[in-house]
Amino acid sequence: MTGRVNPKQRLEDQGITGLGSVAYNLIEPALVEAALKRGEGTLGKGGSFLVTTGQFTGRSPKDKHVVRTPSVEDTIWWENNKPMAPEAFDRLYEDMLAHMKGRDYFVQDLFGGADAEHRLDVRVVSELAWHSLFIRHLLRRPSREELETFVPEWTIINCPSFKADPERHGCRTDTVITLNFDKRVILIANTEYAGENKKSVFTLLNYILPGKGVMAMHCSANHAIGNPDDSAVFFGLSGTGKTTLSADPSRTLIGDDEHGWSENGIFNFEGGCYAKTINLSAEAEPEIYATTEKFATVIENMVFDPETLDLDFQDSSLTENMRCAYPLEYISNASDSGLGGTPRHVILLTCDAYGVLPPIAKLSPAQAMYHFLSGFTSKTPGTERGVVEPVPTFSTCFGAPFMPRRPEVYGKLLQEKIAASGAQCWLVNTGWTGGAFGTGKRMPIKATRTLLTDALSGSLEKAAFRKDPNFGFEVPLACTGVDPSLLDPRTTWADPAAYDAQAKKLVHMFSENFAQYVPYIDEDVKAAAIG
Repeated sequence: MTGRVNPKQRLEDQGITGLGSVAYNLIEPALVEAALKRGEGTLGKGGSFLVTTGQFTGRSPKDKHVVRTPSVEDTIWWENNKPMAPEAFDRLYEDMLAHMKGRDYFVQDLFGGADAEHRLDVRVVSELAWHSLFIRHLLRRPSREELETFVPEWTIINCPSFKADPERHGCRTDTVITLNFDKRVILIANTEYAGENKKSVFTLLNYILPGKGVMAMHCSANHAIGNPDDSAVFFGLSGTGKTTLSADPSRTLIGDDEHGWSENGIFNFEGGCYAKTINLSAEAEPEIYATTEKFATVIENMVFDPETLDLDFQDSSLTENMRCAYPLEYISNASDSGLGGTPRHVILLTCDAYGVLPPIAKLSPAQAMYHFLSGFTSKTPGTERGVVEPVPTFSTCFGAPFMPRRPEVYGKLLQEKIAASGAQCWLVNTGWTGGAFGTGKRMPIKATRTLLTDALSGSLEKAAFRKDPNFGFEVPLACTGVDPSLLDPRTTWADPAAYDAQAKKLVHMFSENFAQYVPYIDEDVKAAAIG
């Protein structure tokens, strides 16, 4: 055994015995050294760590399970979470521990959540040293003194070399991610993709926190420099600009992906960032780009020159989902505390490839819940094999894969938070204008930033607004520095009748998707629904 750990909370005290060497809470240099010695990757420029994850270069949502026990039977959204029998989990756990005997492991004791009142104390047991480095970046690191008294509330065991047996273990394939809320254990097997570690903790918090009246959010967040009470949250699916738009040099970054909203305000769940690197440039996103040559940044599934170690940000031959993981302090305007006040603004980001939605719209609380439950964006041609025209994507609460409870639980909680705080809600479209994908053009990022700056400062609320005939929300008629035609998408189309037909099509898509929530929602949200 090496490293610093509570002497009463070693793995042996949890019934995990017979392992080889166990390294507790190694810091970054030791983890990089161990990963290199074990041949897990390559030392990159600036001391970054270059790694590939083999067969899996993304999450395996179809292989994710929740153990079906009486304590969670009535609160899990089973249509969205595959059940696993308790007996099957017990066999899986026993077989994994048998497989682990004699092998070396790395343990990190970490916090999920910057708010001490609501954080989760998590132990992550990793077969790979670089996984231990990754999760040390992505969660929040206790002090040396805190480690000596650390008691894990949950334990994650990640063993990529173990293959599950679907018949014996009640899972779909030999890859499995399963959460047992009774035993407070998560098992991950047969995948080296490190994001499973991070999203397992997010899934836990998405279940636990709403039970305490705390909203768990798949969002980025920032606040005005020097004024944490002037905070904003940015919900959005992949490709909508969640990371880019919250990284505003005139505001302090609280975090880029996962947050909670409690009676104390908002708080980051994480201690780092996990940024996509495809087509990343020093010109567009200089600070994120700079992290790719900083010590201990984990560079995942990027092609690089074996002699110069130069990264190829355009080569997606390994995956479109190439990423880098780094501690939050690598971003110069990041918050030290990970805390902010009650949000004054709630931003819902979408990438509308149909060219229908305006660049910004003001939402009522009921409309915000409608669009939050809808979670709309669109896949565009070229993002996936076989996609030849825009494909609508509705991911409820902007994060369905991580939602253990029914969507209405999160929607209602957000609605209550907005009502109590008086936060102003905005829908921001970073997608297409002047036509759909292939005909129109991408919304100018400069215009989006200008509109957001005015929204966050409060000046946009003073503008004159029109009611959108398709969705019923309010759209500003003008904003200094923004082409007025952008604010009325219909006028940007060469054929207004074609716009009307496209808008009608999108409205119908929204209506069809939202029908599933109608039995569970209040009358004001039903009234905000379209179609």
